[in-house]
Amino acid sequence: MAVIDVTKACVDSINQISEHIEGALLYLDSGCTESFQFAGIFPTLLELGARAVCSLENMCSLDAVANWNANFDPATKIVVITSRLLSDAHRYILRCLGTHQGVEHLTVCTSISEVAHSAYPDSPLGPDAFREYESLLLQDYEELVKKRGTKSGFLKDSDISESKTFQDFHLGASSSGKIFYGADGSVEDAGTKLVVSVYHFPMIFCPLSPRVFVLPSEGSVAEACLSTEHEDSLSPGLPPISSGVAPDGDDVPAGALLTAHFLYHLAAKMDLKMEIFSLGDLSKTVGKIMTDMSSLYDVGRRKRSAGLLLIDRTLDLLTPCCHGDSLIDRIFSSLPRRERTTSYSHMKGSQSHLKLGSSNVQRATLDVQIPLANILREKASEINSSQLLESIVTFLSGWDSNNSLPPILDLVNICNKVHNEKSILPEIQLLNGSLVSAETFRGTPYMEALFDRRTKDGTVLVRKWLQETLRRENIDVNFRTRPGFATKSELKAMIEALTKSQSSLIRNKGIIQLTTAVLVALDESHSARWDAFISAEKILSASAGDTSQSLAAQIGDLINKSTLVASNGQNNKTQQALLSFQDALFLMVAGYILAGEHFPTSGSGGPFSWEEEHFLKEAVVDAILENASVSRLKFLHGLTEELEANFNRKKLEETAGTSPDNLEINDFDDDQWGKWGDEEEEDDDDKNKKEHQYNDMQLKLELRDKVDNLFKLFHKLSTLKVRNKPLREGTSYLESNLSGDLDSNKGLLYKILRRVLGKSDVPGLEYHSSAVGRLFKSGFGRFGLGQAKPSLADQNVIMIFVIGGINGTEVREAWEAISESGRPDIELIIGGTTLLTPDDMLDLLMGQSSYL
Repeated sequence: MAVIDVTKACVDSINQISEHIEGALLYLDSGCTESFQFAGIFPTLLELGARAVCSLENMCSLDAVANWNANFDPATKIVVITSRLLSDAHRYILRCLGTHQGVEHLTVCTSISEVAHSAYPDSPLGPDAFREYESLLLQDYEELVKKRGTKSGFLKDSDISESKTFQDFHLGASSSGKIFYGADGSVEDAGTKLVVSVYHFPMIFCPLSPRVFVLPSEGSVAEACLSTEHEDSLSPGLPPISSGVAPDGDDVPAGALLTAHFLYHLAAKMDLKMEIFSLGDLSKTVGKIMTDMSSLYDVGRRKRSAGLLLIDRTLDLLTPCCHGDSLIDRIFSSLPRRERTTSYSHMKGSQSHLKLGSSNVQRATLDVQIPLANILREKASEINSSQLLESIVTFLSGWDSNNSLPPILDLVNICNKVHNEKSILPEIQLLNGSLVSAETFRGTPYMEALFDRRTKDGTVLVRKWLQETLRRENIDVNFRTRPGFATKSELKAMIEALTKSQSSLIRNKGIIQLTTAVLVALDESHSARWDAFISAEKILSASAGDTSQSLAAQIGDLINKSTLVASNGQNNKTQQALLSFQDALFLMVAGYILAGEHFPTSGSGGPFSWEEEHFLKEAVVDAILENASVSRLKFLHGLTEELEANFNRKKLEETAGTSPDNLEINDFDDDQWGKWGDEEEEDDDDKNKKEHQYNDMQLKLELRDKVDNLFKLFHKLSTLKVRNKPLREGTSYLESNLSGDLDSNKGLLYKILRRVLGKSDVPGLEYHSSAVGRLFKSGFGRFGLGQAKPSLADQNVIMIFVIGGINGTEVREAWEAISESGRPDIELIIGGTTLLTPDDMLDLLMGQSSYL
């Protein structure tokens, strides 16, 4: 039986809609672009006959001129593939339809199913959502064409502004799906000029490897709210704390609904019959929705049996918050990301028909930008005379009409512009690469192999791939390598050798981009900070095993050291390894979670004594007053301007106090000389000083209130073990390592898998009856044909989906659990809402995506 490959499944799904893509002008929204990039689908789109692939959010009339397949006839067919609700993409679809003239067929493919559209909270579309939208889209288009009063129907951006929502358009009923233009420019509802069709295309996700996938960061499912604001919630991007009462009815978050529908249709497309297990309140809700969607029709189909394990992210927040030993995590944390295309959440804030729109999560994009210019910079002289450079110059000259480029442009100058933040020339994208999961080396996927490696092992593996590539290209590199250890200089020398030839650079683009990403991650500017986090987390973990006083002292020491970094600056390379105040705050998250695990308390006062916590609060207050840059943190909202003004005033006073003129005056300052100058002027100075003292006191009081609210979050994090029912019931197996050695760094996913594969019970794990189980229970079970409760370990295919997100460290640990279980026959697929880095967790807990 074929091995399950999510990347291949994504590519195969595109082939199933080939009849729509052939000869069409194809528009992808930002979520689809991200998904297709990781899956390597763009060459497939070319093979299927697409005229051009364009951005839906950034579309323009010139898109129709682009032509990949030498078809010079006017475009009459447009296909839009979106990862969003139709109501969200409506303004862009309408603008696309109105911009291109002569279009006869418009096909819209959305990743959100018709049932999910109708079940979405306060959705404007009903049970027959797709047919309704076809009519509403045509009617809105007709109204806009009439408004413009032109025969061509060409629309301006002002007609469809970003501020308009789905409800702002006219949503009447239309009985026809066709528009005909009359001779006088009017629009008549007769004829066959335009036909609109809407289809469900569920296979829009980001396959990071053939066995790991996440949802597109700018798709509706990933951005949907996972918890409403209440005492058990931490962030709209994280499930609530599992108290044992799963949300039901109107309390079900939109994220749970959309996630359930996505997983159900994903399993159907991959011909998998899921036996669903869940751990956590929100996971139980998702499992119940998926079970209710199953039918007897699914029973008769020949599908491969698989187990689906749903897990709430809030059952283990410590693993994604910590800086683990994973090369993948380092890469995604070190490299810059592509800017978000459009802020849909801000637009949703004005929509009354979307109940949870204003709480949607702004996920960081997964599209990392690999600075290939760093590698080409030193070899620019060798490439300077080549035809490649002339092509680049010609391209840039024609693309950027606002800047006059010289006839001959040095590649070094282009590379320098890449690093200029103010440069907006298109060469920025020209010399940037990105990770593609479909890139392979002799059939071995790069990304899959790296997910299974620690940092050191992954670096050695990349060097091995480079050595094999150099042998195949007959390129000699004169240096000695140390077995079991790879240096940055070795990797850099190898990829420089591969980039000497244009043909070699193009053939080996995948390994060159990946190696460049590894070099950036291992650079001192990034690795020093990462290693400093690892060291601090180890100290906190060791202190948590001692006493609460010791742990509180270590947290306070981190805050004080971060204050010194802010005051001394970070120009010195030795200081780059030191952590900022924001980093120290994030380490407090790990510290309080550890304190709650080792010193559990059911009260609201936190795991530390009053004296210890008062010491920490005062340290935080003093650090904020001495560091103006932290005033932008979300929990300080409302005090930003006051804190910055206070910091600047103190700086001026310190500068004035140390100036030579002031020192000379102070030398002669003696009461025997009496008062100089105007008496009223000195009275005014005293008055200003008293006013400043009052303002300082007022600011400190307001700041302490803000800090108290921050510590309420820390208290909630410290009670995760007590308030999360599965964690409370499974204390024994969570605290002990199943392999025999005490390794407290293993995440929850590893421990659950080891227990499940060992045929041991997992407290809190709930099984959701499949369609077959319900059939036996309701019918044949009366005749003694009952079915035993299945176990997840009975399945040869296990899919784990973490609601809230995954990280590279726990993916590697999950495969370690499979390897240690002695079950090499198991195919493990791991998915999650998004790929979480520590910076993402900081944003979810204390940043713009938090409830602070």
